[in-house]
Amino acid sequence: MTKTTKTFVKIGVAAAVGAAIGSLSASPRAAFVLPRLDLTNGLRASLALWVLFSIYWSVAARDSAPTRTSETVWSRQLHVFIVNIALLILIFPVPGLTRRFLPSNPAFVIAGLAIQAAFIGLAVWARRHLGSNWSGEVRIASGHQLVRSGPYRFVRHPIYTAVLGMYCGTCLVSGAVHSLVALAIVTAAYWRKIRLEERALNETFRSDHDDYRRHTWALIPGVY
Repeated sequence: MTKTTKTFVKIGVAAAVGAAIGSLSASPRAAFVLPRLDLTNGLRASLALWVLFSIYWSVAARDSAPTRTSETVWSRQLHVFIVNIALLILIFPVPGLTRRFLPSNPAFVIAGLAIQAAFIGLAVWARRHLGSNWSGEVRIASGHQLVRSGPYRFVRHPIYTAVLGMYCGTCLVSGAVHSLVALAIVTAAYWRKIRLEERALNETFRSDHDDYRRHTWALIPGVY
């Protein structure tokens, strides 16, 4: 299967999943199929943003350069499994975790959607600067360069910052405890991925990467 074919398969799957979820959540018969799939309008909007982000990401993946070295297949699949589980927990009510940590207020929903959209913008900005160096796996591409432009001037992993920010936005939209659990899970997943990526970049770029680390933050300027 060619890279272009894989891209369109991913787009089709994302669109199909989004359409199925939307149909089930809107259908009067949904209560008989998925009794707890009762999404608010805010969560539906947040889910739509996640689907749009996934489609863009699949399309952008087409210009990824060939791999020189990478993490193991097992390591990559573990990360994908964890973040997918986290996304499901983020959006959908989980029995025993539906208690609210925020009061039901339209202001939180609007703020959450705005935050999610803003961090999608950060992810797109970072992705464009990363160019063909990008990959979903921790790897070193052929002709890999240490990118230090755009958001990479300030943080070394702005795409991960963006994903975590998107989760925070959806947490505000949801206001339920299960969304905080999802945020904790995905934070742990990306903390692990950052450690793997920093090790790979350090082994490749040595002193240049050491200098880069001294002048930047991993995720959040002034914090970490």
